[in-house]
Amino acid sequence: MYDQVYEAWKKEKDNAEFQPLPKGFYAELAEYIKKLREERRMLDEKTVKGRLLQQEEENVKRMAEELARTRHQKMIQAVAKGETLPTSAMAKEEESLYRNVSAQADSIQSFLKDVQLGRLPQETGRNQSGLTAVRFLKEIPEIVGADMKTYGPFKPEDVASVPKENAKTLIKQGVAAEVETR
Repeated sequence: MYDQVYEAWKKEKDNAEFQPLPKGFYAELAEYIKKLREERRMLDEKTVKGRLLQQEEENVKRMAEELARTRHQKMIQAVAKGETLPTSAMAKEEESLYRNVSAQADSIQSFLKDVQLGRLPQETGRNQSGLTAVRFLKEIPEIVGADMKTYGPFKPEDVASVPKENAKTLIKQGVAAEVETR
């Protein structure tokens, strides 16, 4: 696993483009770190093997943190440019982070639009009028809405009311369609 973490970290650092990661990458990484920690507990930290395991754990944690931060930064930059990143290149755990980044960018755009139109920006997500009804086209895991409430998980053809910012993002990503309500 150490080699996989190193390769992923190096590729992400060396390339401006968002690099693909296996869907279960972070789950495997967490299990690997847990295993290193348990193995280290069984050894005397003064032994060569004990010190090597400690160093390996520290290196893996550092690379994992840099990898996650770099990928998050690339997500933010892509959303800011109006680009869409393929969720197929993301680990499962990153998909909801990406949706949240997109929703937050949509909230900022909406806020700025209101200000530029001379309107007082409205607080969304605090009442029913801040929700939009959508029909899901694809299966998605649960998401944290712009109102910090949890929504989902959803299967194709499910209909739900979600915060307007999240609805815009889901529609933009092609995973949902707006439902007209009267």
